[in-house]
Amino acid sequence: MNSTPRAWLAATALPLLAAGLLTAPAAAANTDIRINEVVTTGVVDDSVELVNTGTGTVDISGWVIKDEQDASAFTIPSGTTLGPRRYRAFDVHNAFGLGSADKARLFLPGGTQIDSVSWSTHGDSSWSRCTDGTGPLTAAGMTLGGPNSCPSSLPSSAWPGSGAVSTADGSNVFGPDLSGLYQDGSVLWAAQNSGKLWRLLPTSTGWTPDTSSGWGSGKRLKFPTISGYADSEGVTVTSAGAAGGVYVSSERSDASSGTSRTSVLRYDVSGTATTLTATREWNLTPALPPVGSNLGFEAITWVPDSTLTAAGFVDASTGAAYAPSGYGPHTGGVFFVGVEGTAMVHGFVLQDSGAFTRVASFGTGLAGVMELQWEPQAARLWAVCDDTCHGQHRTLRIQNGYFTTTAAFAKPAQMPDYNNEGFALSPTCANGTRSVTWSDDSNDDNHALRKGSVTC
Repeated sequence: MNSTPRAWLAATALPLLAAGLLTAPAAAANTDIRINEVVTTGVVDDSVELVNTGTGTVDISGWVIKDEQDASAFTIPSGTTLGPRRYRAFDVHNAFGLGSADKARLFLPGGTQIDSVSWSTHGDSSWSRCTDGTGPLTAAGMTLGGPNSCPSSLPSSAWPGSGAVSTADGSNVFGPDLSGLYQDGSVLWAAQNSGKLWRLLPTSTGWTPDTSSGWGSGKRLKFPTISGYADSEGVTVTSAGAAGGVYVSSERSDASSGTSRTSVLRYDVSGTATTLTATREWNLTPALPPVGSNLGFEAITWVPDSTLTAAGFVDASTGAAYAPSGYGPHTGGVFFVGVEGTAMVHGFVLQDSGAFTRVASFGTGLAGVMELQWEPQAARLWAVCDDTCHGQHRTLRIQNGYFTTTAAFAKPAQMPDYNNEGFALSPTCANGTRSVTWSDDSNDDNHALRKGSVTC
């Protein structure tokens, strides 16, 4: 599978070979194909995305993408089709480069121009049409292969549960910097961005550190190949539970705090050592737009392959329905990581070999993403912002193959505007409600954990 931005983008231009595909439609349908996104700078610069806004599959073989110069031309390969409400990105850098003030134009094989967009400066990190396919260009996060990350003004609804919250830890147990959370059965995993992982057990009032097997003060987290402790921000497990490894998202090493390193690290948590060295690192930095060293991966969650395929999830690297069998051995699911600095969410298949493929990129409409949690019982993805957004939570569902924001919720009425960077959902319901836990990075009032509830 592809592990570099160029290879990943090239894969989006490969034809989908299937029996019985439609031939070129009537000319009227050609207007359904529109330029949707343009990336002019960064790791996948000189990229142009097309979208099919219509209801039928269109054969775009031989269509031509140009910049403002007629001599600069990229011809779409033979056998390339674009299904309804589907997106395909093309890497045109071998044909021409997109400048800071330039155009992208789309032509039929016979030379008829059917669409054009222009800009006067480099986008950060892309120029995207808002709304998709029809609106003007807007500076937005890069979402090649999926719907654009357009500004969202979705109004907040009241918290869908009790407005009451209470402390869920002892005084000054953790101090500051407690970040990502994940509840695995009766165990709460907590990532602290000073490079620690905690294993917490339930009490009558909340959570307390496990004192067995070296967990009493948390365990330090190291990289497998570089020095320093991981700036651990998010944590999750797969369907294998902690026995299959605990996965941590990190944005840098403390030994090189000024350098971004957006990575997912897997740790074996079965032993008694108080320092853990990752058994595998997937350094995803080359596959994503650059971000500040303290603005990288803040969140991580895992969604099973079976859930994605049942929902008709579209793989951005192919433009077709997600097919897990097309990848090598992996965890049986996709890891979704949230980027603080861009408020973008990116989905990756992380193979056992260390290879990876990006299969999704989408916006949340938030100013920043501090936590992601997949709620399987409701088939929805929670994206959480801290006091930057006054504690807003958003939920996303797979619609027409893509993750789409469907609701926005204000924080519980009794929750102060804390710097909550972690959010975990209990896997079980009782009396129609599910318990939830938040972690406060600032340790306000000497407490880092608070609990509440959400309607099942």
